[in-house]
Amino acid sequence: MLELRGVNAYYGQIQALRDISITVGEGEIITLIGANGAGKTTTLMTICGILQPKSGEILFEGRPINGLPPHRIVALGLAQVPEGRLIFPELTVLENLDMGAYLRQDKEGIRRDLDYIFQLFPILAERRRQVGGTLSGGEQQMLAISRALMAKPRLLLLDEPSLGLAPLIIQQIFAIIDKINRENHTTIFLVEQNANLALKLAHRGYVMENGRITLSDQAKNLLCNVEVQRAYLGL
Repeated sequence: MLELRGVNAYYGQIQALRDISITVGEGEIITLIGANGAGKTTTLMTICGILQPKSGEILFEGRPINGLPPHRIVALGLAQVPEGRLIFPELTVLENLDMGAYLRQDKEGIRRDLDYIFQLFPILAERRRQVGGTLSGGEQQMLAISRALMAKPRLLLLDEPSLGLAPLIIQQIFAIIDKINRENHTTIFLVEQNANLALKLAHRGYVMENGRITLSDQAKNLLCNVEVQRAYLGL
């Protein structure tokens, strides 16, 4: 579904991604793990068109998308849940969800997806008229995921969904991510510092260090990898 081929990206004169190659198959949960500053968020920003690669190619369903503006990439079926949630704090829950569907014209489909989201996250149904900025951190993360789902993506990009959340809320969020993948057949590309949780959820994983992919394997194998255990799992 998604393929990065030898992607290099820069912030000014500083190279952030170095010859990155990643594949994401339809229906998979893929995780990209690594330390702070490794280039994980930059990878997602490059996929989404926020940062244009200097060289290399990004393909979605066989079609090159590097060079397209972000809204065109969303229209093709990719949606990102950004690090730090970045909801619209002055808008209500419903208004935030409407913003997620801003490219869609299928009103009946939007209503169905809204009902589905309220089934996934009943607390959002209860707070639908509440201003987003007054929600708890966990509720804001639920809203950010839901806003992305309202774009009806076939590929959902998640950037650090566990960041700043209590352990119980993190477990709930990861259970919902798994449910979205299984029930909606939505492909997931998960960037996450909590390597243990991410690798237990994912089918395959990539390890990034200093802008490079240093390791890739089945997620269950990475969990057992001594180097990964020492560097990311605290074992």
